[in-house]
Amino acid sequence: MKRGKKKRKKREPKPYTGLEALLLFPDHGDYVATLDLMRRFSSAVRYGYKRRLEGEDRKALKKEDGPLCTLFRLNTRYADDALLKAEALLTAQRELGENPRKVVFGGRKLLADLARLKRSNLPLYERKKAEWRERRKGTLYARGDRTKGGNLNLRLVVREGSLWLQINLGGKRYAWALVKTSHPRLQALLSRVYAHEPYNVELSLREGKVYALFSWEEELPPLSLTQEGGVLALDVNADPYGLALAVVNPDGSLRRHLTLSLEEVDRAKNRGAKEISLWRIAHRIVSLAQEEGVAIATERLKHLPKGRRGDGSGRRFRRQAHRFAYRSLLGKVHALARKKGIQSLEANPQDTSTIGMLKYAPLLSLSKDVAAAYVIGRRALGFKEEIPKPLKALLQDPSFHTHVRNFYEGRIADLEERHLQEENPYLRRRLRRELAQMKRALATLPSLQGEPGGPAGSTAGRNPQGIHAWRALRVGLFLPLLGQKVPRDLSARKIRATPVTKPILLGSWEGRKGGLDPSPGMGSAAAAPLLHVGGGSGG
Repeated sequence: MKRGKKKRKKREPKPYTGLEALLLFPDHGDYVATLDLMRRFSSAVRYGYKRRLEGEDRKALKKEDGPLCTLFRLNTRYADDALLKAEALLTAQRELGENPRKVVFGGRKLLADLARLKRSNLPLYERKKAEWRERRKGTLYARGDRTKGGNLNLRLVVREGSLWLQINLGGKRYAWALVKTSHPRLQALLSRVYAHEPYNVELSLREGKVYALFSWEEELPPLSLTQEGGVLALDVNADPYGLALAVVNPDGSLRRHLTLSLEEVDRAKNRGAKEISLWRIAHRIVSLAQEEGVAIATERLKHLPKGRRGDGSGRRFRRQAHRFAYRSLLGKVHALARKKGIQSLEANPQDTSTIGMLKYAPLLSLSKDVAAAYVIGRRALGFKEEIPKPLKALLQDPSFHTHVRNFYEGRIADLEERHLQEENPYLRRRLRRELAQMKRALATLPSLQGEPGGPAGSTAGRNPQGIHAWRALRVGLFLPLLGQKVPRDLSARKIRATPVTKPILLGSWEGRKGGLDPSPGMGSAAAAPLLHVGGGSGG
């Protein structure tokens, strides 16, 4: 009997802190030698990246007689650190869903700027070209080592009351640079130097100057607030641009909820101001978790497609997506929470918005965003979401299936006709995208005939693609019956104001049948706009 492979426990990333400083070279020869070392190290990173992408062994690459040491005249420690940088980039590309073979060292955007400016603006082209060269050739990195008294290749030394960096050039030759900084963490760095504690050093070249980033592992306090006391769940939204927060008790009930606007981030004048705004919001979130005595839970977001010009998604959507700083904000929240001794959790984001809209927004009079945050909090605490009885009955009603299928078939026929008649290539592309969405929705409908209410909220084997019943309900309810892809508000107040939707979400399908069009899928149902906002006349 074969045994399954033992699943490796995922290592949590270690928190680091540090500071950046300018390096001053009293001897110009040391400056030139350091730039040459940085150029060779950067080339070794690119070479190691390509070889690791091809599957070559890391140990063979970094050996003393291996290619990194012989081709680029590096010692084994520099060679090992070059491979570490290459593998970090390779891992990041794969986690972001990018093709690792299409990496552009130096920056893809900068390369595109060079191609655009080559013949149109020569002075700006030369400046961009110099920046491109510095990015490709201006890197040097060395990890700290406790057994070597801090850092063997890039070592800090205190001489005559000043802090100096000793750079190992190889062949028992060294370059010396004065470390210039007034950073508040300078004393912490000096204490590590005197105690011979390890620290990492990375050199970078910018506008002809060499900067050093010193970093070291941060000692964190023990966790004082855990999920045993509940969680503060976050849901980040691009439209409206803000945060939905829900405090969830240990028993899964909702304690309180609120929203925070992120418009101040969008109004920031530059990148630095934007970072300050994001850190300010992260501090507010962590302070709220401390006041409530709970842990923090967010959805696990790795990659969000932000679109490109001409893809048919629309300028407004691309502008909203590109300003959407969800990864940066969530990273800051998790980092700050850990520093404060607060447990931070990540939940699977699958169908959280759909479940929130269908189940908790009508039940608890919540907006769709707060309802999604509530589902994230419950999922982080380990709760499973069962489908409500009215929706279970809806899934098993043949007349509902017939109405939804007729609606999408009518919509597909209408879009195909408009696509054939449209001459504008951009509008044709948009219609083609909408048509593909309608066809995917129609392919989802067989899931409606499964047996809902399983442990994972999925159907019982009718759909080989594994589409969940929650998604099938979303496809069947929102656009065909409410005339909206994503209703802005499904709270009880809005439902009472719209009697057409109340029997479906709070009652049964029986109360809705009388309002159907005489010919389901045609008439007002088929003519409902795809992005209609407000009371839906489609159904």
